[in-house]
Amino acid sequence: MGAKSNSGVMPVHVYIRVIGGKWKPEILWFLRKGPLRFGEILRSVDNITQVTLTKNLRELEADGIILRTVYPEIPPRVEYQLTPFGESVFPVLDVISAWGREFLQQKLVKTEPAPKA
Repeated sequence: MGAKSNSGVMPVHVYIRVIGGKWKPEILWFLRKGPLRFGEILRSVDNITQVTLTKNLRELEADGIILRTVYPEIPPRVEYQLTPFGESVFPVLDVISAWGREFLQQKLVKTEPAPKA
């Protein structure tokens, strides 16, 4: 586990670079339900700025995780959706999410005051 690939890079570091960070998992979570326009993603992801959303969407597109489709309409309509490869991240995100819930429960149990006798 954690062994380096032939290129000398740890695969977990690749995962963290491509999918990690504050915003990408949340963006992907919303795209899981289907294609969304930029404004819909912006409204869905709390406290993300337009600049940050644009940057993250471009990175996800460059890595082959999402597909950006521009429709030839006036005004232009742009939709983002997961690629089949992008959909493959959800078993991992589901496990990470379950671990996060368990962590929060454990932390809550440890911080609750002891019951009074």
